[in-house]
Amino acid sequence: MSKKFLAFDIGGTTIKYGLIDQQLELSHCSKVPTEHNKDGHIITSVLDITQKMLAQFDVLGIGVSTAGIVGDHGEIIYAGPTIPNYQGTQIKQQLSQLTRLPIFVVNDVDAALLGEVVAGVAKNCSSAYCVALGTGIGGAYYNGGKLFSGSHSFANSLGYTLYDEADDSNYEQRASTLTLEKNLQPYGIGVIDAFAQAKSGDTTCLKAIEDWAYQVARGLANIVLLYDPAKLVIGGAVSQQGDFLLDILRRQMQKLIPEGLFATELVTAKLTNQAQLLGAISKFVDNYDHSQV
Repeated sequence: MSKKFLAFDIGGTTIKYGLIDQQLELSHCSKVPTEHNKDGHIITSVLDITQKMLAQFDVLGIGVSTAGIVGDHGEIIYAGPTIPNYQGTQIKQQLSQLTRLPIFVVNDVDAALLGEVVAGVAKNCSSAYCVALGTGIGGAYYNGGKLFSGSHSFANSLGYTLYDEADDSNYEQRASTLTLEKNLQPYGIGVIDAFAQAKSGDTTCLKAIEDWAYQVARGLANIVLLYDPAKLVIGGAVSQQGDFLLDILRRQMQKLIPEGLFATELVTAKLTNQAQLLGAISKFVDNYDHSQV
């Protein structure tokens, strides 16, 4: 019988989960709402789902991808306002007590990058940095077979960088896709439609996207200059714009990086919605050097 692992992906509004085997095939995938974590709803749901899945399947390990900053003991040491009362949640401890199985808890952007490492665009890559563009901006860095999260697990808090006193804004407030969405509101068009129009030659939409992309590129340029990763992976829903988005970002980055210092390959994420689930169980699969996790 194929080994199976139970994976969770905890976001602001939903908890996705499913079983994954050693061939990285997903099955029995489903999701439940977080209910804004009222009365500790998230950890209660995770424990309930785990009990039900273990009653039906032979599960050898559990992986959890989660929003927030994860401490060394699999606990949430920082959570933003999108998930109330989540900070301090002892995910690993409670799952360990319930199941006595190996447990791996990892930040969601780290999980997305690990997913790409085991089965996506960063497979067999010596080093990779992932930037997740969404309502906020998160970062993750993989090098030498392991994640780099800093001495206190606070590294790669990318959204808070590039603070500008002039307008009291940080990187994610200027470069998130939420900001692009707001910038497009005067034109009565959404992000997906704006990209479609820009590809068809609409100069107004193209200008709005390029202005936003310049703000994104400022952060990407710093990553290239600081880390020089083999690959820089762009994640989030906007990454589905593929080469069109990459071409715009490259042009903007070239304005910011001295000639000859931009050797990093810029790519979009491959796994989209599956990345975090796969990354959550990356510690348990055979083709990943999990001794360093």
